[in-house]
Amino acid sequence: MSSAIILILLGSGIYLTIGTKFFSLTKLNYIVKHTFNNMFSKKTSGVGDVTPFQAVSTALAATVGTGNISGVATAITIGGPGAIFWMWIAAVFGMTTKYSEVLLAIYYRKRTKDGRYVGGPMYYIENGLKMKWLACIFALCASIASFGIGNMVQSNSVADSLNATFNINPITTGIILSLATTLVIIGGIKRIGSFAEIFVPFMAALYIIGGLVILSINVNMIPKIITLIFDHALSGHAAVGGFTGATVMHSIKIGVARGVFTNEAGLGSAPIAHAAAITDNPVQQGLWGIFEVLVDTIIICSITAFVILVSGLWNSGLTGAGLTTAAFETLLPNSGFIVSIGSLFFAFASIIGWEYYGERCIEYLFGHKVILPYRILWSLMLIVGAISDLTEIWLLSDVLNGLMAIPNLIGVIFLSPIVFKLTNDHFKINKANHIK
Repeated sequence: MSSAIILILLGSGIYLTIGTKFFSLTKLNYIVKHTFNNMFSKKTSGVGDVTPFQAVSTALAATVGTGNISGVATAITIGGPGAIFWMWIAAVFGMTTKYSEVLLAIYYRKRTKDGRYVGGPMYYIENGLKMKWLACIFALCASIASFGIGNMVQSNSVADSLNATFNINPITTGIILSLATTLVIIGGIKRIGSFAEIFVPFMAALYIIGGLVILSINVNMIPKIITLIFDHALSGHAAVGGFTGATVMHSIKIGVARGVFTNEAGLGSAPIAHAAAITDNPVQQGLWGIFEVLVDTIIICSITAFVILVSGLWNSGLTGAGLTTAAFETLLPNSGFIVSIGSLFFAFASIIGWEYYGERCIEYLFGHKVILPYRILWSLMLIVGAISDLTEIWLLSDVLNGLMAIPNLIGVIFLSPIVFKLTNDHFKINKANHIK
């Protein structure tokens, strides 16, 4: 993703945060009360296909991926510990970007002839800005990118990991992934939502608890690590041995890029899942977008970063998932399986979540008749990805991910007056009714 797109994403987040009067920070108690505290509540009002938590679980399934494990490690080795501080900054502003996307997805969603609720950037760009051509560009980029970053790249990483650890033939892994994925996606958003509602909290809890256990054992190191992060963020230090250019600006670039990439705020993917939520309140569902960024970046990515920094291996020359695994093993022998299982679960969840994104985009372009062929192709491409060299696919996916952001942000920024008005009205009503 280019520096220009990263700056546009960050700038958009800052603009939206100011426009909503920093409510994602000042109303944090309200946000927690209406998201974390209601995760498993079945009390919903309005229309839609899945509960609000099932919708956010589907979005998190795609968002929480191998980047939370290997991507954070790579950011630290390239940009130094200071990159984590800038990752947090990107997440703080990204919360409002994700909130705005989700709000607009609900506000402009539509009901299909067969009774399903669909929405996302292509719908708020077309219906809000009256620019169908731009909506089609987003849908085209997203549908193609989904086969890269959400399909073949994920199956390839799982196949490589299982082959290296357990000597499992990559084609065997590809076939198993293909069959398991088919069983989930064949039921559409309702089955995907039911799956994600159980699977995503389980996989996140496994990784979070494992990381917190390790950090609790080394709790005396936490103040030093926080100091290290802030020191490097503001002064800049070389990261990997022999690497001499990790300046403050480099640390900012790497940290912001990792923050944007890991939570996908501004890319326009997650609103596609949120649009199916049962709700009659765009603002209320938008709060789940903030929840999504908090879980993905502020919690999961931070746990990865702290374990790596506490282990002292961040400048050892290791990088990626290998560094994260070594950090876990150093601090708690035989705990590396947490990373291995986490990588497997996160990758499978991403496959499921991105299938739904791509399916909605391809349906927008070509109609309902393409859904079944798309699902079949999606499952088959997992086998192809497991046995292929994906160097060029990685590059293409990265470019298309960036291109998704441009039409999406045009939609979000030009429709921001709606975001600001609905947000302001919502909290005015709550204040009048003494709702906290």
